[in-house]
Amino acid sequence: MTEEVALRFSVTRNHASLLVETSCALVARLPNTLAALDRGDIDLYKASKVMQLTRDVPDGVAAQVDAWLAGRLADRDPGAIRGSVSYAVQKFDPDGYRERAAKKRALRHISLEHKDETMSTLSGHLPTEIAGSIYASMSRAARTRRNKDKYRTLDQHRADIFAERLLAEDGHGKPRAHIHVYVDYLTLIGARKDPATLAGYGPIPDWLAREIASDPDSTWSRLITNPATGQLLEAGADKYRAPASLARLIMARDRECTQPGCHVPAEFSEIDHIIPRARDGKTDHHNCHMHCKGHNLLREEPGWSAEPTGNGGMIITTPSGDTYETAPEPFHDPRTDPEEETPSS
Repeated sequence: MTEEVALRFSVTRNHASLLVETSCALVARLPNTLAALDRGDIDLYKASKVMQLTRDVPDGVAAQVDAWLAGRLADRDPGAIRGSVSYAVQKFDPDGYRERAAKKRALRHISLEHKDETMSTLSGHLPTEIAGSIYASMSRAARTRRNKDKYRTLDQHRADIFAERLLAEDGHGKPRAHIHVYVDYLTLIGARKDPATLAGYGPIPDWLAREIASDPDSTWSRLITNPATGQLLEAGADKYRAPASLARLIMARDRECTQPGCHVPAEFSEIDHIIPRARDGKTDHHNCHMHCKGHNLLREEPGWSAEPTGNGGMIITTPSGDTYETAPEPFHDPRTDPEEETPSS
């Protein structure tokens, strides 16, 4: 159901999951919160805060919390509502709260979310006291640096210290990672200013692509595209070797999971057959594409199917009978001018 909602409303799987989960909880377990939503005392976003903090409690506790919240939701901001719900959950279920806290502390992790204009958010889901200690330590170091370097703000110092501590033990590291950037040859040499593409992120400005490419530790690969369609034809391992394998071509062509609304980078996805090999599906660039593990497993669920349309494209059919067509994005707009048909790097 979550996957169908995601496709129907063109939202991410996480957003669709939140919509479905909130709706089910309001109807089945949180009647007073639903009534507040109906009256306009709160909106759906505020209602989701009640759901999120009661999702793991028994039905009886959820009923107690919901009843306690009656009359306490109107004219309050989401943060205040969240605080009241957390208080009520601990009040009515102290032992359960402690058990759930232990389980969640075991689920600590870090996550990466790409933002606009060449920025991303790297966050850590950590126990509160550890996260607070890390932030306090970086803040102390940032204030010390700020006393000597007034050109950077306290936030900038704090962010730079965060990056340095993660990149190298001695605090003087540089970003070293394997990333895929597609950039036209003419843009690379500065003759054109078209945006480049960073796999898993999207368009980046020409100046950033040249900055990445000019780093002494960067390596280049040759990508040959069809000038009429912008689709990838060959992907070299580097600019001196022969064309790469089929797997390299598919990863470079798709750049991310090809399920609509999913943007898991290709390096964290799997090469999947659109028509399974069990049904005599071919292993070629028309029938193979990138799918994250979750959407790869989804294909095995009853009612889900897909048919290839060529060059990694497919038509998805859901259990409700709806269809959705998807295809890899071209690397550039179609070109008909002979002067535009230059190699790409």
